[in-house]
Amino acid sequence: MQISLTGHHVDITDALRNYVDSKFERLERHFDKVTNVHVILSVEKLRQKAEATMHLNGADVFADDEKEDMYAAIDGMVDKLDRQVKKHKEKMTNHRPNHNKDKQIEIE
Repeated sequence: MQISLTGHHVDITDALRNYVDSKFERLERHFDKVTNVHVILSVEKLRQKAEATMHLNGADVFADDEKEDMYAAIDGMVDKLDRQVKKHKEKMTNHRPNHNKDKQIEIE
């Protein structure tokens, strides 16, 4: 997974980069078909905003969150992405894997 991190009115420190990387490792454990992620961290007066777009195999997922603390905003954004990735993964799985095996046609 390739993570690109951009900052608007905020310097991207090594601590922020490591924090974002560690949070996205958790998402990769749930769904390993993530191609790349674009994360934008921005500061607008007293609001810290984190937003991300994940390009998955078959879909794009977007989430954002605003808090007074950047780390809390990143946590909220990753939680939203986690829920969306789980939902996408459930849609991708086949819920009826053996539906043709149960039907047997008898010809007389």
